[in-house]
Amino acid sequence: MTPFRASRSDIALFHSQGFLIAKELFDAREMELLSTYARADQRIHSKATSRSDASGGTTTLSLSNDLEDNLYASVVRSRRVADNMSAFLGDEVYHYHHKMMLKEPLVGGAWEWHQDYGYWYDFGCLFPAMGSCFISVDPATRENGCLQVVPGSHQLGRMNHMKVGGQTGADPERIEAILQRMEVLHVEMSPGDALFFHGNLLHCSAQNTSPNPRWSLICCYNTKSNDPYKESRHPGYAPLDLLDDEKFVGLAQAFVDRMST
Repeated sequence: MTPFRASRSDIALFHSQGFLIAKELFDAREMELLSTYARADQRIHSKATSRSDASGGTTTLSLSNDLEDNLYASVVRSRRVADNMSAFLGDEVYHYHHKMMLKEPLVGGAWEWHQDYGYWYDFGCLFPAMGSCFISVDPATRENGCLQVVPGSHQLGRMNHMKVGGQTGADPERIEAILQRMEVLHVEMSPGDALFFHGNLLHCSAQNTSPNPRWSLICCYNTKSNDPYKESRHPGYAPLDLLDDEKFVGLAQAFVDRMST
């Protein structure tokens, strides 16, 4: 399989709608290895934090600001993710943070409507020249709370964010007006599919009401020229040691083997 590389038309689509879906960015074997590794990783659960949504459901994630010697960091450093994000944002990117989202069967909570830059703005990043790559580890469906996005909403600019339930979400009054005028797209994905999206894109997800888990890995990037002007909870610029695509599966297998010994 030849890894996805963004074309000029892909980049134009990203700029117009604020996101692009890359089918099979990782193949079935690579996602099987990532799933096996993550589910055997006790640190995922020990580092995980939970937050309540507006309906009382619980959302759980495990976030890291560091690129450690593990499989998640290998995904972050992989050229098929980082090089494409650089192409979409028009600048060299660096690792801002990454997180495993653990949406469990029947109890996985919702994420309220928000923009990632709505959070990151206060961390010294002057421009919204930032983005994320959401990689589906499990199938993502409407029933298990797949992502929902508002195409083109990145052009609305940064919105005020405030407490919504136990989370921080975009201004509910403004969201209501936007949803009356703009469409919502449910992003259903297979394992290995990826959603590249702009830091100002409005997105959310519903609760998982199905018997199936919906785990995912989100790799978040800032651009070199947007290096924060002050220290914050997330790191400043440091060049990525990029991982060539053909080396990924062998490295992933080695991490899984190491986990099982």
